[in-house]
Amino acid sequence: MTGVALRQRGVAGFAIFSLAMMMACVALGIWQLQRRLEKHALISALNERLAAAPEVPPAPSQWHALTPAKDEFRRVSFTATYAKLPDAMIYSSGSAVREDVSGPGTWAFLPAKLPDGETVVVNTGFVQNTMQDRAQQDRAVGRLVTGQPVKLTGYLRFPESAGTLTPSEDIGKRLWFTRDHLAIARTLGWGEGGKTVAPFYIDLESPVPRAAFQSRDR
Repeated sequence: MTGVALRQRGVAGFAIFSLAMMMACVALGIWQLQRRLEKHALISALNERLAAAPEVPPAPSQWHALTPAKDEFRRVSFTATYAKLPDAMIYSSGSAVREDVSGPGTWAFLPAKLPDGETVVVNTGFVQNTMQDRAQQDRAVGRLVTGQPVKLTGYLRFPESAGTLTPSEDIGKRLWFTRDHLAIARTLGWGEGGKTVAPFYIDLESPVPRAAFQSRDR
């Protein structure tokens, strides 16, 4: 192959490479724009849902049709009774957007029974729990399990998926690192008696368990 042919082949190869890179950059730009539009649409939907008045939660017969895209962050208000079953704590390193969630601690997840016997899992609040101490969590949530119905207001959330670097749960402490309430329910037997556990959990707004959760136990 002559020198001219080699140069022509090199120029053609460089042109093909440049075209491929340009197409990749255009595709990346379109993807980023789509992600930005989707993000703004999600923020708009969340603001609208969180600003709405709480409504009656979906009936168990409707649970199968719920999806995060159209139902997450819907505000609901209902009456339930915290079950006398083991609670779970979900580790958190704190929140950059909530002043009441600072430093490491755990979210207290409890099963609550609806009047028809079905179970809805409730994230009842943040326990400042630096050492993920089971006894500290027990003291906090024990004040909530009274056996009496209580009116709860909050918004729907759906389970998370663990990442490749997410630590495994500590069954002895009933400590998880992912908000997967369905996996927790299976492990701790929250769906006792053949009753269904809702596919969503509730991030509680009220009543706020300030006395139990606002400060560290001494």
